[in-house]
Amino acid sequence: MQISIENPNQPDVVQLIDDLDAYQKPLYPPESHYGIDIAALSAAHVLFAVARDAAGTATGCGAIVMNPGYGELKRMYVRPQNRGQGVAAKVLGFLEAEAAARGCAMFRLETGVSQPEALAFYARAGYARRERFGDYPDDPLSVFMQKTATPRRPYDRPRLPSPRSSP
Repeated sequence: MQISIENPNQPDVVQLIDDLDAYQKPLYPPESHYGIDIAALSAAHVLFAVARDAAGTATGCGAIVMNPGYGELKRMYVRPQNRGQGVAAKVLGFLEAEAAARGCAMFRLETGVSQPEALAFYARAGYARRERFGDYPDDPLSVFMQKTATPRRPYDRPRLPSPRSSP
């Protein structure tokens, strides 16, 4: 599997987003849908990652919208046939590392009460529930979570061997 930052406006990636929408739409009323569209995902301040299998097929995706003070995770999705292979965890880790390398120290997300698998996944990844943030309305169907970026270890300089004393 390969994960990289890509343009979301590609047919196979648009299909991933369409599949995500088809999954979520029956779970929530229209006023409780907070996904962002392809145009918003294509903005310069958005990191959009795509996971591809060995054949180059898009199997999963996710985005971090870089806001002042935090990055917001959006549009995480893995095709059903590719679940259980660690794709979501790898996409999430990749996005967090990319955002942290750009100075992001806090990650936030909004998901829904009707997605227990997502809630469990994010909890396993270190996200904790928090109050609403940003422009989200007070929606009883929303769950808000947050995680502090793992600090990067400073570069450990290798120790040079001490000079041997000559006999």
